[in-house]
Amino acid sequence: MRRTILFLTIITVFLCAADAHAQQDIVDQINRTGTFDSWSVRCIEESDIIGGKTKCLYEFFGNSSDTTFSREPLVKPVGYHWRTNNVLAVVAGVVKTNCTVFPEKRGDGYCARVETHIETVKALGINMDVVCQGAVLIGDIVEPIRNTKDPMSKVLYGIPFTGRPKALVYDYKADVGHTVVRGTGFSRLKTMDYPDYPEVAIILQKRWEDKDGNVHALRVGTGIERIMENAGDWVDGYRLEVKYGDITSDPDFESYMDLNNSPERAFHAINSEGKNVVVTEDGWAGPDEEPNFLIVKFIASSGQAFYGGVGNTLWLDNVRLEM
Repeated sequence: MRRTILFLTIITVFLCAADAHAQQDIVDQINRTGTFDSWSVRCIEESDIIGGKTKCLYEFFGNSSDTTFSREPLVKPVGYHWRTNNVLAVVAGVVKTNCTVFPEKRGDGYCARVETHIETVKALGINMDVVCQGAVLIGDIVEPIRNTKDPMSKVLYGIPFTGRPKALVYDYKADVGHTVVRGTGFSRLKTMDYPDYPEVAIILQKRWEDKDGNVHALRVGTGIERIMENAGDWVDGYRLEVKYGDITSDPDFESYMDLNNSPERAFHAINSEGKNVVVTEDGWAGPDEEPNFLIVKFIASSGQAFYGGVGNTLWLDNVRLEM
């Protein structure tokens, strides 16, 4: 009996050590690519009906020699946990791209420029104007995009992760507070009467799937801020602290930090049956709960899809998890 207990103890210690090593590998990979010093380029020829131009889409892995000329969807390399929302769309056979995240020189290396702008498409003499919000995130976007229905379902925020980061650390500059413009592509652009600001978030959840394939989560850790002031010079080593447990009584709590269940902002996941489903945050976890999922996102506009402060720009560099 004692030998059995000893054997099980050894196995448990081994599995915990292996899990800790795997989590450290993820942290190292996130931090290494978060320097934004290595970029790959996809050159995609859009359909003739919308002008047939060749557009470039950028991701921050590889190097400048990793330039492809293809209409093939992006397949992320192993160990690249990030994603921009620079995407390939094929709607009704029409090939279109959208690029809102760009490499930009900073000193001897590069940073990422994330912006909100208007993408204009002209087809058969009709102009369609779409407001596009730039984003850098941990997770994935499954290409090609086939339609504009339920845009939040196209983004799969987050990865499995069991660590407990202390903070999300990054360098940034910002041009913020531009007036929101609505541009869905199906009606004229409309200027709204309120400003818009970038949002930065690190969220840890404990997720599970019920017998019906629905995905639920408890909110374990939260760090969410909106950048409300311009920063013309670099702010280096800014630290967004992760707070664990229920933060609704925290003096810095804002409504946008609350559980994320509104249709305009809800997270999505692929369940065990391969279906895209909403992730329902059922409540707040205890402060000592272990998470199993990590979400990180930098978004140039904090509003719903197709609404944004056109001109909002967020420059990012040296993004890392502080453990």
